[in-house]
Amino acid sequence: MKKNLIAAGLMLLATGLFAQQTQPAPAHTDKPAGTQEPAADNPNAPKMNFKEDTYVFGQIPEGPQVTHEFKFTNDGKEPLVLSNVRASCGCTTPSWPKDPILPGKEAIILVTYNTQGRVGNFTKSITVTSNANPTTKIIYIKGQVVKADPAQSVPEEAPSMLAPK
Repeated sequence: MKKNLIAAGLMLLATGLFAQQTQPAPAHTDKPAGTQEPAADNPNAPKMNFKEDTYVFGQIPEGPQVTHEFKFTNDGKEPLVLSNVRASCGCTTPSWPKDPILPGKEAIILVTYNTQGRVGNFTKSITVTSNANPTTKIIYIKGQVVKADPAQSVPEEAPSMLAPK
């Protein structure tokens, strides 16, 4: 009886030592990993105010890269920090300020689109993630790339001194 009691006590102790701690499952959110919490309750939170949400290039020839500056202002009372700016595809490249934008100050996000080999209509989105409320803002570029005229894009063949006429 004494052996059974000791064995039961040891098993109980071992189970308690090696038991996994259970924690409640985290609440499901639709936010991507790494995004910052919104500053909804903070009346001084940064506010990103763009001059325009969409820029239309119109018709552009195939070949060169085109760029547009999206200007915005921090209309909040705290510094605005852009943590990430991501384009919807590799043909569009954004660049943005890495330093905080102070309240009342203006900054730009420069968006470059590569037209080479992309004939036709396009709409590209650029997602801006920051500490503002809301934490994400989507801006767009649109346009139509027209095929380059071969007569203008290929140099004329120069006469060769070696080839007879």
